[in-house]
Amino acid sequence: MNLRDLRYLLAVVEHEHFGRAAEACGIRQPTLSVQIRRLEELLGVELFERTNKTVVPTAACEQLIGHVRAAVAEMGAVIDIGRSLRDPLAGRLRLGVIATLAPFLLPLIFGPLRQALPGLELEPWEDQTASLLKRLRNHELDAALLATDVLEPDLLSQVLFCEPFIAALPPDHRLAGLAAVAETDLADDILVLADGHCLRDQVLAACRQHGTHNSAMQATSLMTLLNMVAAGYGTTLIPGLAAGVAQDMGIALRPLAAPAGRTVRLVWRARFARRAALEAVGNLIATRLRGFAEGVTDGTEKKG
Repeated sequence: MNLRDLRYLLAVVEHEHFGRAAEACGIRQPTLSVQIRRLEELLGVELFERTNKTVVPTAACEQLIGHVRAAVAEMGAVIDIGRSLRDPLAGRLRLGVIATLAPFLLPLIFGPLRQALPGLELEPWEDQTASLLKRLRNHELDAALLATDVLEPDLLSQVLFCEPFIAALPPDHRLAGLAAVAETDLADDILVLADGHCLRDQVLAACRQHGTHNSAMQATSLMTLLNMVAAGYGTTLIPGLAAGVAQDMGIALRPLAAPAGRTVRLVWRARFARRAALEAVGNLIATRLRGFAEGVTDGTEKKG
């Protein structure tokens, strides 16, 4: 048994398909199948129920998989520590980013990160908060940029910046002529993201209308919401970094009468070895976004 075979096992568990698992591992499917068979022979148990269409972990596999993940993670930690001893700011860093932040933040920070940390290979992964946290706990990510507080003893976090919410309105909307918009005035026709997005709950909380919103439209992406607002279908609240995109779409933007927003944090496992790399990335993002909230609300940084 070796580390490679354990990684193959994890890939099949994740993808539940030998072909996709082999592609993810960068090998041919017959090679992957042979290695999994050899692992089953070594362990003396069948790890997967195979059909023509699906590959499902057996009960034995379910019992073993936690230990496999821990073993792979510990070996990865050994490798990471070795690399960090040579150069803590070099090597791969797998960074999760929530979907309502990634399209707007990543273009702002990738250039500065490459310039300041040329040895760091940043690999972003965009998803919802719950999925990112699961990947972080499973050692599939090294850190994540989230907009919710994480109160778990095995996770640490660093506050990077505060992002204000802005009212996004069709240009001819009845509220577009106001200098500032009250959140509760948006409740009748506000559009929100579908369940699973932390921005959905934050927007509803800001409007103080839990469950009272335009339920006919619940989008899976912020860009869909912006397109619907631009088409005159309704209003929404957007995070400040999306202001430049919204403006380019002809959407009217107004500050909130009672400012609200979200706090963006960098979250990582407490035992993650490359703390210096995380601090360097976090500090660069915080510096890049310093004063951002003030810039958005007074109109000086609408393009990010």
